[in-house]
Amino acid sequence: MNHADTSRSAALDKAAAIFDSGRLRNLLGELVTIPSTAQEPGYEPHLRRYLEEGLTPWLKRLGFETSIHENPVQGFGPILAGTRIEDPSRPTVLLYGHGDTVRGLDEQWSEGLRPWELIERDGKWYGRGTADNKGQHVINLLALEAVIEARGGKLGFNVKLVIEMAEERGSKGLREFVAANKELLAADVLIASDGPRVDPSLPTIATGTRGTFHFDLVVKLREGGVHSGHWGGLTTDPAVILAHAIGTMMDRSGKILVRDWLPRNGVPAAVRGVLEGCPVGGGGDAATVDENWGEPGLTAAEKIYGWNSLIILAMVSGRPENPVNAVAPDARAHCQIRYTVDSDPMQFAGALRRHLDAHGLQNVAIENAGLRMAASRTAPDHPWVRWAQESMERSLGTRVQVIPNSSGGLPGDVFVDNLGVPLVWVPHSYNGCKQHGPDEHLLPGPAREGLIAFAGMWWDMGDKA
Repeated sequence: MNHADTSRSAALDKAAAIFDSGRLRNLLGELVTIPSTAQEPGYEPHLRRYLEEGLTPWLKRLGFETSIHENPVQGFGPILAGTRIEDPSRPTVLLYGHGDTVRGLDEQWSEGLRPWELIERDGKWYGRGTADNKGQHVINLLALEAVIEARGGKLGFNVKLVIEMAEERGSKGLREFVAANKELLAADVLIASDGPRVDPSLPTIATGTRGTFHFDLVVKLREGGVHSGHWGGLTTDPAVILAHAIGTMMDRSGKILVRDWLPRNGVPAAVRGVLEGCPVGGGGDAATVDENWGEPGLTAAEKIYGWNSLIILAMVSGRPENPVNAVAPDARAHCQIRYTVDSDPMQFAGALRRHLDAHGLQNVAIENAGLRMAASRTAPDHPWVRWAQESMERSLGTRVQVIPNSSGGLPGDVFVDNLGVPLVWVPHSYNGCKQHGPDEHLLPGPAREGLIAFAGMWWDMGDKA
């Protein structure tokens, strides 16, 4: 083993020691206690507190120059920018994360667990933000700390950082902020962490994310309900019309019937190739991978990473919690399309209107239709992706699965459009982490691997010409 290999091994050992000493757990525990939910009124001061008290002192010790900016869109959380420049001629990596969380949902957590306290139970670290996203960006920053120490205070490359506090509200203002700070944030590549691995035991790189398009289906027939005895069987029931409308959009096995919503040329060959043999759904305890659900002829990995899905997020008619003997006046469903970059979301609403009209459903209105988060993708064989995969496999001694985009949404398009950077997302969580619900948690095993993998990448980045 030559000296460079020995030094690299020392950096990996330092990263492992950070985990084994409890430093990651303790630091994450401190950050979890800051109730930085972006989805509940009254918690706004904690969004800034997370940046000012939780991250800034630590980042300054790591050699970052930091600044906290008001969100360009009023009413949304602030944004932290940081830079650590050693040599402008060396590579520059952009890190991204978000310190805001979804609602705490305090009353829904299991007995003995609380959202704003890190509690270890049954080999899991519970707490709001442990997986989404405090734990993930803390892992990457601790790996930087390990390499800075191993290299005697140097990295051998430059780092820029963006931590936003409105991701759980659609990253409002982030696009405007990045567009206004292109020079400040200019970089060669974005390397960041969010979302789940394809399986808890399989390190993963995602080169983009699916986008989200939302709309309401509304059937409104009258101003108020009418007696079900006097009018049932005589007057149209809006819930039945709504159910039939949804039935024309998707069959009972989950196949999308509005075919203009789908990827224009099917699953691209490069996407199909990289997904061959890719596992799906590992670790989830609240759902199953149902073989016969979704688009026929696709593998499970192609369905979730290379195809589009329609989800009915909510639907209501009348008052289910307190029903009365009445034919309801209206019915509503809130729907979501998760889509890949191979689709055109600007055509979704028009395609649906044509589809409903063709089925005689002119009385079903489409309301509030629009893009929530755009899809993004870097080519899975991009040089930066191959470099990251090789570095991680060298550090971890196991294969790393590359997927063309994660199944969820992230604002990667903001950085691609404004900075032109390729995307390398390296998730540290898994599908069963219960993010966005009660009992959110992080698995220590993947967290430790993530620390080691990122220490290896940061070391290799310092060696990269």
